[in-house]
Amino acid sequence: MPSRLDSLKQISTVVADTGDLEAIRTYQPVDSTTNPSLLLKAFDLPGYQDLIDQTLANAGDSARETHETSREHAVDCLSVAVGAGIARAIPGRVSTEVAARLSFDREASITKARKLVALYEQRGIGRDRILIKLASTWEGIRAAEQLESEGINCNLTLLFSDAQARACFEAGVFLVSPFVGRVTDWYKQVKGVSSYPPDEDPGVNFVRDVVNYRNRHGYSTVVMGASFRNTEQILALAGCDRLTISPALLDELATDSGNVTPRLDQAPGSNTSPQTGQLNESAFRWQHNQDPMAVDKLAEGIRKFDADQTELERRIGERAATTVAG
Repeated sequence: MPSRLDSLKQISTVVADTGDLEAIRTYQPVDSTTNPSLLLKAFDLPGYQDLIDQTLANAGDSARETHETSREHAVDCLSVAVGAGIARAIPGRVSTEVAARLSFDREASITKARKLVALYEQRGIGRDRILIKLASTWEGIRAAEQLESEGINCNLTLLFSDAQARACFEAGVFLVSPFVGRVTDWYKQVKGVSSYPPDEDPGVNFVRDVVNYRNRHGYSTVVMGASFRNTEQILALAGCDRLTISPALLDELATDSGNVTPRLDQAPGSNTSPQTGQLNESAFRWQHNQDPMAVDKLAEGIRKFDADQTELERRIGERAATTVAG
């Protein structure tokens, strides 16, 4: 009997939620996704030490300065260096994140995305192998709309509300990442419950609703379930276009045998009902504001990603200073 991981791969594209090359080689996902939190973990992995030193050295004098913009540039270089290594180990795409502190700045997000693509191209990785990750703010969605028109595909992350999903679909973004675990975490805390059965899990049902809305209105955007807390949530979303899964949960699925059956219809537009009119900014903000969970988790997610980006910048500055002193 196949492992649950192998069975799941037959009905959903499995994406590795890690920057660890060894884990990627072990579990053989199609795609991989990174963010500042994962890069911060990778910073301590033995297999990345030479790459980090080489990347900081190649970043030039700017990486050895102490002011923030130089460190931010070094993070961009390191993100791309790690992403390029991952891209060579997988058949699909690697997602690379625009700094969370730019989540409310459309133009700066576009500029940063173009820079990341250019850095990848310098390493021989074409834009067809990259997804640019942006927070699903109004400004992030508008930045993605422009980037998509330039042939730069985007992954809209930190997605927690129906308004965010609809705006992303209407903008024609390549992929959205509705979160499961963080949605469930919020409801468990507010409702005072310790767990939910998979079919009653608020995070699972949110992703199902996003997929069903996509299918009902005929959009082509890929839906990738993200932020899982356990394998039950993953299996409850079997059939979702893509599922991004941490190494710990990949290991659980790989060591558990059994067949996995589809729980979602993957076919976009299987029952089309065109949406009349598009969300404007005020309607988007109002509808998103009506969901307290989404408001809380989007703001928290942006703060946490920025905190990890800031810590990564600090450690890069510390590492560069040590290298110079040495």
